[in-house]
Amino acid sequence: MSGRRSKTIYWNLNPYKTETLDYRNLFHITLLLISSPAKAWEEILLEDRRKVLASFVYPMIGLCGLSVFVGTLLLKGWSGPESFQYAMTQCCAVAVSLFGGYFLASYLINRLSAKFFQMEDDGPLMQQFAGYALVVSFVLQVILGVLPDFNIIAILLRFYTVYIVWEGSKVLLRVSDKNRLRFTVMASVLLLLCPWLIEVLFGNLMMILN
Repeated sequence: MSGRRSKTIYWNLNPYKTETLDYRNLFHITLLLISSPAKAWEEILLEDRRKVLASFVYPMIGLCGLSVFVGTLLLKGWSGPESFQYAMTQCCAVAVSLFGGYFLASYLINRLSAKFFQMEDDGPLMQQFAGYALVVSFVLQVILGVLPDFNIIAILLRFYTVYIVWEGSKVLLRVSDKNRLRFTVMASVLLLLCPWLIEVLFGNLMMILN
């Protein structure tokens, strides 16, 4: 009995095994949110709310930053330290905009939902909702990092976020039917605008510092 228990603990502490499973789940939930949002939200409903940061938000932001870093070097070339510095700056700008935009959007959605839709003030739940609802923005940023000419089409595809929010508002948040449309519009606007707002503020700050 003790042998089986020790074996289980060792398996859980194996960093290579855990990483493989995490990334497999990351790609699974990403594809499911895009292809079948309602089914994806049903799976998300069963998981620990705190899991969203370590298993989805942080890895996706990391992939976005890596994509921008590599794409910038491919575009500008590897001519010297200046190219590397510029690529790092662009990478940081994307990471800050997504990271800050995510937390700002989740905070505002939580506060406005409690105030205007009589929903429970539940920060962890809204962080879980906002993190997964940003899946389209994350995926498009990964693509745009290496294919910047895709930008015009990406702007249109971002509005698929509205459908993901619509499904999530019913399955995960249990928003009432009378408030569902208004909540979807409010949440979608915040999810789309907050990262952009943080990106603009960070860009202006970098210009001032330079």
